[in-house]
Amino acid sequence: MLYYLFDWLHGQNFPGAGLFHYISFRAVCALALSFLITLLAGRRVIEILRKKTRGEQERDLGLPGQENKAATPKMGGILIIISLLIPVLLFNKLNNIYVLLMIFTTLWLGALGFVDDYIKCVKHNKDGISEKTKLLGQIVLGIVVGVVMYFHPAVGIKENYSLPKQVTTSDEMFTISKTDANISPAKQPATPAVHSTKTTIPFIKNHEFNYAWFTRWMGDKDGKWSFLFYIPIIVFILTAVSNGANLTDGMDGLVTGVSVPIALGIAALAYVSGNVVFADYLNIMYIPNISELVVFGSALVGALIGFYWWNCYPAKVFMGDVGSLTLGGIIAVSCIIIRKELLIPLLCGVFLIEACSVLIQRAYFKYTKKKTGVGKRVFIMTPLHHHYQKQAVPEQPVIFSRKGKPTLHESTITQRMILVSIVCVVLAIITLKIR
Repeated sequence: MLYYLFDWLHGQNFPGAGLFHYISFRAVCALALSFLITLLAGRRVIEILRKKTRGEQERDLGLPGQENKAATPKMGGILIIISLLIPVLLFNKLNNIYVLLMIFTTLWLGALGFVDDYIKCVKHNKDGISEKTKLLGQIVLGIVVGVVMYFHPAVGIKENYSLPKQVTTSDEMFTISKTDANISPAKQPATPAVHSTKTTIPFIKNHEFNYAWFTRWMGDKDGKWSFLFYIPIIVFILTAVSNGANLTDGMDGLVTGVSVPIALGIAALAYVSGNVVFADYLNIMYIPNISELVVFGSALVGALIGFYWWNCYPAKVFMGDVGSLTLGGIIAVSCIIIRKELLIPLLCGVFLIEACSVLIQRAYFKYTKKKTGVGKRVFIMTPLHHHYQKQAVPEQPVIFSRKGKPTLHESTITQRMILVSIVCVVLAIITLKIR
């Protein structure tokens, strides 16, 4: 909203109003404001949540220090959503289809997680909403995102463009020439954006993969039916990342700290994808109007850092499903929008490891129980972060039993996983130049 106000003031020659044409300025403002909102409103929100969720009973998992967390309020993800959306509404262009899609994602998954947490924490029903209902909500969102990305006229990329020798424009970012690093994508290049199902793929020479490939064997040379594959893939990606974030949310500050470098990486990828010079230099597709996602991503970073203030060990509040489901969905949809979804296994490496540990544990337990009558485990406990908190009991058959090894404090596990996340994000960005 402030963008339109200052855009009008700039037209009236109001001094300094032109700063709002700079993506970098609006991104910094969004980050700072979201951080301040989370920091200043945090204590009040925590007190409200503590009163509303009083009396909730925790399931005993036998984890060290679990009894000390019984009184810690849940549903802190509400604070993240509020501190994210306020800067987005103030500093983003609200007529941008990508921004609107991100706002819809945040509200949809926020509502889904809120209902689940409300039933668990306020109504004291441990079951919450059913897994099928939760999955259905994620599938519906995935279909909406897939349909918008495939059919909406404002969604497209620019191909086969060439840079002119000299460009001068002050719209969006800076007044520049071709040799400047921060060239504006607003009026550059002049070729029209086209609908495409292409995405960026790492380690390949041309850095692109077209989902239309799946239907070409059916004689669909133009890829008109590629949405039959594209939309289900989008649904799978969204549900996988959203649930991966949800599984990671099990320690003080874990999913919050792991997500900060991921959000920074997405903001950086959005910037280079929306900047014609960087896109040309990195040999990746140029996506018009995607730079607005930099502002959204910066607001998310500020909200996460502010929430980490209250969520780090010892946590004053937990984000709950309203936070973890929303956070995973935001990350997934952001990667889909900037057409970097095939980088998610590396970009969200910690989420992938946590999710795979659960899948491996369940599959191996069912296999061994069916074959021998006694279910065996690969890890002491999953998700993986709990494996390092516990020692296997003698009667518990576990492949990686950690016998003779000391258990790790949860703050140690959290900090190490944050470091792993940072390395994964750096490697994901580096892949843009490895081919």
